[in-house]
Amino acid sequence: MSTPVTVRIVEDPADREACFAIRKEVFVAEQGVPQDIEYDAYDAVAVHVLAVREDGEPLGTGRLLFGEAAAAKTGGDASVGSLGRLAVAGAARGLGIGVALVRAIEEAARAHGLSAVDLHAQSHALGFYERLGYEAYGPEFLDAGIPHRSMRRVL
Repeated sequence: MSTPVTVRIVEDPADREACFAIRKEVFVAEQGVPQDIEYDAYDAVAVHVLAVREDGEPLGTGRLLFGEAAAAKTGGDASVGSLGRLAVAGAARGLGIGVALVRAIEEAARAHGLSAVDLHAQSHALGFYERLGYEAYGPEFLDAGIPHRSMRRVL
């Protein structure tokens, strides 16, 4: 990364709003995901992470679901967390921020005693996650009209 970046767990409302703004830019504006399905009840219980430039500019976000909140996405296995809503602002792509966000979410998963992390990757992003140790399983499916595959990484 050529730009000094910090990834932190979101603990205050301003950081949470920064996460939502990045998700709106990437998923709603760029990818056409309807806003009413982009934000969900899981946002209230998720661990959110935020990547910021040294001047405080938000660059990327992601979230971790665990326990009951993750069960529907992980096949009901309480030891598996669910990584989701990973988004990097357009101007910040290619700087390693996505990798830093995934690793921060994995650290949060370990802190919650989880043994693996599942995710639903947009099919075009499979290679990114494979390079980080995730393995695809199951058939391709549509989510918000976008092709996805389930993936898992044992921690």
